[in-house]
Amino acid sequence: VQLQASGGGLVQAGDSLRLSCAASGRTFSNYVMGWFRQAPGKEREFVAAISATGDITVEADSVKGRFTISRDNAKNMLSLQMNSLKPDDTAVYYCAGGRAPLRTSIYTTASPYVYWGQGTQVTVSS
Repeated sequence: VQLQASGGGLVQAGDSLRLSCAASGRTFSNYVMGWFRQAPGKEREFVAAISATGDITVEADSVKGRFTISRDNAKNMLSLQMNSLKPDDTAVYYCAGGRAPLRTSIYTTASPYVYWGQGTQVTVSS
């Protein structure tokens, strides 16, 4: 699966932003999809994930209630709606795909994800 992330930018604290990740090359609906982020000087961290069918989602505690992950399997598209952005959300955001042996499979760590997008920069000013 080839993944292309987009939608990043410079916003102010409290603003909203929607990231998109376009997938191509393999059957998108066979993959668990996730978003990760990496801030300067920090390790890459999990943000949110969604099961292959979209029935199950999970978000990191740091973004719960503010970020929503979704997918459109008909359009091979993954999205991350980010509301009430904070300066701590500043990072490069990556979309990733991992094989889903079960329709309930979902991953919150990086190792099961085998396909990664190039990243999109999100900067939140105070």
